[in-house]
Amino acid sequence: MSTLDTRFHQLHQQDLLILTNVADATGARLVEQLGGTAVATSSAAVAWAHGYPDGNTLPLERLISSVEAIARVIQVPLSVDIEAGYSDDLGRVAEVVDAVIAAGAVGINIEDGSGTAQLLVRKIEVARQVAARRNVQLFINARTDVYLKSLVPAEDRVAETLHRARLYQAAGADGLFAAGVSAAYEIEAICKGTSLPVNVLGVAGLPSPAELQALGVRRLSAGSGIAECLYGAMASLVKSFLASGRLDSREWQALSYADVNGLLK
Repeated sequence: MSTLDTRFHQLHQQDLLILTNVADATGARLVEQLGGTAVATSSAAVAWAHGYPDGNTLPLERLISSVEAIARVIQVPLSVDIEAGYSDDLGRVAEVVDAVIAAGAVGINIEDGSGTAQLLVRKIEVARQVAARRNVQLFINARTDVYLKSLVPAEDRVAETLHRARLYQAAGADGLFAAGVSAAYEIEAICKGTSLPVNVLGVAGLPSPAELQALGVRRLSAGSGIAECLYGAMASLVKSFLASGRLDSREWQALSYADVNGLLK
């Protein structure tokens, strides 16, 4: 068992872990230099950097090359977003998990998306088995898209999230990523309803980090937001350079997830 995997688990039991999501090694090194206690990839940002849309389309070899490059330049724990495991075939999911651990990851995000909760249960069980064979205390962060994809009516989202949390915890998950929830009362209800460390996504209307910690949240993720800002800045600079031959950085705004993802579809 590596020191990094133990440290990553410990970070979820202390203060709020603010986890910055990056696309590449230089971004990861920058996060570490600026005080990040751990680094995570954004599946969307990594896919975009390689010219693929988000959504289980990135070839495994491209993902692994990115993970290896990031792990080579940082000394803090690394968590890798593997979307839905890039497959619904459990053998293929096992290959993905094994490859990212071998490349240097001590944590993964794996999501249910529009699939069934039982499918993610089986994927979590497979990931736990692979990690045991590797003798790594892999932090499996189970992301549920109940909020992001509006899988159930609004009034049922807390209950459905907690139902899935129980299933995922029993399967071996170490954390619950309730991506998209932003209302304080719902965040508090989710945190009180599960013993798993709860992760939320930095979305508009989210309470402050201090408030999140008071509500019981253990982890805050940037998701693809930083990449969206960077591509927005790039678009503004390119536009000014094409028009005037100058790099004018005075006016820019972030592109949306849909804007960036749509470029590659």
